[in-house]
Amino acid sequence: MSEPVRRIPMTIAEYRLLPDDGRRWELVEGDFLVTPAPSPRHQKVSRRLQYDLMTQLERTGLAEVIDAPVDVVFDELNVVEPDLVIVSSARASIITDRAVEGAPEVLVEILSPSTADRDRHLKRRLYARFGVREYWIVDPRLGFIEAYRLGQDGYDLRARYDRASTLTCPEFPDLRIELGPIFA
Repeated sequence: MSEPVRRIPMTIAEYRLLPDDGRRWELVEGDFLVTPAPSPRHQKVSRRLQYDLMTQLERTGLAEVIDAPVDVVFDELNVVEPDLVIVSSARASIITDRAVEGAPEVLVEILSPSTADRDRHLKRRLYARFGVREYWIVDPRLGFIEAYRLGQDGYDLRARYDRASTLTCPEFPDLRIELGPIFA
């Protein structure tokens, strides 16, 4: 009887050796994942949302808003590249020259057909485990944002915003983003 083959997880050391080939590489639970380039629609929604977040949070000094590609390092086996990262000014020290090293207040993933399952399940569990307070899943095709809030047992759906809604966030009480123009 043969012994089961044990998988050796990859670490951040191997991750840092990956070529700068234009792909979005991630390390989740020691496995390398690659994400294809996003669609133009995905990028339009990302750019519009980022602009409003920067206008309301970054320009007012409340937070830093960073777009992909940027590494968010949770530990030696988990490095992700969310579409948007929001770090409060009070916690700006987790932004280093190399990466965002720690859990930001808000992470945003914009769904693509190739990543939707990963974003809804794998990353949702990962982000909850590492203490990301809010996780937004944006569907650019159907025009909605699901805002999840970290609770005792993982994420709870805090709100579902459609095109006619105004996005808010408990982490930043003055934030108000009209979603009609984001999904136009």
